[in-house]
Order: sequence, then structure tokens, then C-alpha cells
Amino acid sequence: MLTLEQLVIVQDDFHLSADWSVPTGCQLAIIGPSGGGKSTLLGAVSGFVSANGRVLWQGEALDGLPPGKRPNAMLFQDQNLFPHLTAAQNVGLALSQKRLTAAQQSVVEQALGRVGLQGLEGRKPGQLSGGQQSRVALARLLLQDRPLWLLDEPFAALGPGLRLEMLALVKQIATEAGATVLMVTHDPEDARRFADAIVVVDNGIAQAPRPTAEVFDNPDEALRQYLGQ
Repeated sequence: MLTLEQLVIVQDDFHLSADWSVPTGCQLAIIGPSGGGKSTLLGAVSGFVSANGRVLWQGEALDGLPPGKRPNAMLFQDQNLFPHLTAAQNVGLALSQKRLTAAQQSVVEQALGRVGLQGLEGRKPGQLSGGQQSRVALARLLLQDRPLWLLDEPFAALGPGLRLEMLALVKQIATEAGATVLMVTHDPEDARRFADAIVVVDNGIAQAPRPTAEVFDNPDEALRQYLGQ
């Protein structure tokens, strides 16, 4: 279980609070207006953003731990791929910064195959489509072997068809891995398709998660304003 216990983020005149838990294996979408603090909330969970209160994973406090020591892996919109490295080399960074062993290379090939990139191991990011680059980043996330995935609009730059394809792939793999997923999105339909539960961020509060169907069938005032209803 991931718990945000009286979490408060203050940056100059910006203020965001959260006080809720989400069960292990839940796929959660975080939605709300631009500038509301959705990405900042992920930053606090990951350790990149300072916050008061506590972040707990399976009952153990993560406060004070650097990002690399926390149980999370992150996926960003820009994918963070190194342009001078091949797809296999980019994915292999999840295992080692040094030359990979034969066994590790085999694991990398399996991960690339899992995301549908068989035969493309030797291509560099510039030789791949946007959707293929997203798959490389997803393969690298898989090999980090972390139970908590933090996704910050990872597929926003893709067209509608590719975006839905990638969301379906992430949902399938996360379900198989039993990963807990927090995904920031600006698209309500993406949230509806992907998430078990929704967190609405508005007016300085990251509201407690609610089941997706309940949120969209009975939107509160904050969500109605966001949806333009």
C-alpha cells in the first residue's frame, strides 16, 4: 500500500496537500487543471520534490530516502533516452552502467521482445518512431523491477491510436507484474480507459482516490469545471 500521510508541498505561493492511501496493484490516474500540481505530487512521492508529512510504502516511511533508494520507477513524456545509445543499450542501463554480461544481454532482449521490439535492439532513438521510443522506455522501466510506477504523461506526444495502444500495453504489463501505478494525464478518456481509481487535483488539494466509474458518473464541482460541464 502507498500512503500519503498529511503530505504538504509548499513552493513559494504554491501549496498542495494529500492525505490518502492506495492499495498495492491499483492503477491510479491523477487528473486536474494545468498548474494544479499533478507532476509535483509525483515528484514528492519519488523524492525529487521536498514535502512535509510522510510517504509510506507497505507501512515503511520513505522520507529522507534519495530517489534511487525508493521503490519507484518513473516514465516521462520525453522518455529520457540517450540518443547515442542503441535501444538495447538504453534498456540495459536499468541493469548496469557497465558492459553487460551475456545473461544480462539476454534479459534486455527479452524485455524488448515483451514490448514488441524484436529485431530493433541495434537501432538508436533517432531511427525509431515515437511509439517505438515509448516502448524502449517501457522496457527499461520493466527491468528496473520496482513495484511502484510513476508515469508523468508518458504518451502525450503520441497520436490517439498509438497512445491508446501504449496505455493498453502498460495496463497489461502492470497487471501481470502486480505494480502499483500513478499516472498523470490531461486526457479524461485516458484516465477512464486506464485507471481503477482517480485522484482529482484542484485548488491545492489532491483528493482521495475514488473508483473511476463513480468519479465520472457523479463528478464533483471541481471535476465538472475541469471537464467543462
